[in-house]
Amino acid sequence: MKAIALENEITPDGVKPGQSGSHFVSDLAELVKARLTLLVLMTTAVGYYLAAAHPVKYLGLFHAVFGTSLAAAGAAALNQWWEWRADAVMHRTRTRPIPAGRMRLLGAFVIGLVLGAIGAIYLVVFCNWLSAFLATLTIVLYIFAYTPLKKISTANTLVGAIAGAIPPMVGWAAARNELSAGAWSLFAILFFWQMPHFFALAWMYRADYARAGFQMVSSDDESGARSSSQSVLFCLLLLIVASIPGYLGVSNILYVPVSLVLGGLFMVVAMHFHKKRTPQSARWLFLASITYLPILLVAMVATKL
Repeated sequence: MKAIALENEITPDGVKPGQSGSHFVSDLAELVKARLTLLVLMTTAVGYYLAAAHPVKYLGLFHAVFGTSLAAAGAAALNQWWEWRADAVMHRTRTRPIPAGRMRLLGAFVIGLVLGAIGAIYLVVFCNWLSAFLATLTIVLYIFAYTPLKKISTANTLVGAIAGAIPPMVGWAAARNELSAGAWSLFAILFFWQMPHFFALAWMYRADYARAGFQMVSSDDESGARSSSQSVLFCLLLLIVASIPGYLGVSNILYVPVSLVLGGLFMVVAMHFHKKRTPQSARWLFLASITYLPILLVAMVATKL
């Protein structure tokens, strides 16, 4: 009731009367989902570095990361602009700038549109058309497919994972202006990694998602059987695909055992979630996911051929 009351207090332009804009910088960081954008920055950088010839052109790396980060920030802002009413009734998102009344709807829309456009144009100018196309495709999938699908079908998770797996390909394309098997292996790793990461999060906040009318795998999954079994399945698939860069010559053979050990540990945590099906075991899987990926990427970079 409190969340619904909060939504009713918000005026049509998304701002509570009398609300000040004194925390614009922190609100902007929240609007563009700075932590998510940081992940995009990291995966784009890895994609560029692995694809780049020796010696690595670090100015080119900067251009690829900067342009992609702008595009990702724009997509995040547009997503919050689109979903502000849903955010207003969810406990975990109702303090975001738009539903909390600290930022106007029009302002958020303009910020998202400008950042996304500048990011794509920047990539065209300083990298190449292929990287710009992929960054634009990410925005389109995120806003016009993933976002509306959340109200319609549980397939939204798969679509969102596709959008989230493209950034390392943007980096690869920026370095080589083509997409070889190595780029697609990075895409596969990011795609499969996102599934247990999101299933754990969605199950922990299933009541919130239901309140907003989102259709998730965790919907009507009170026991956690569906979410946890899907997590185990995708961890198994990730265990297999994560070692592929070592066989493609992206990284050397020393990378393979590291990826298998990391994948095995990730699988153990997923199986623990499947066995216990408690909020704590789901949280452990979520934390394991955000630990697994950086370590895997570092290992990939460290063993680059």
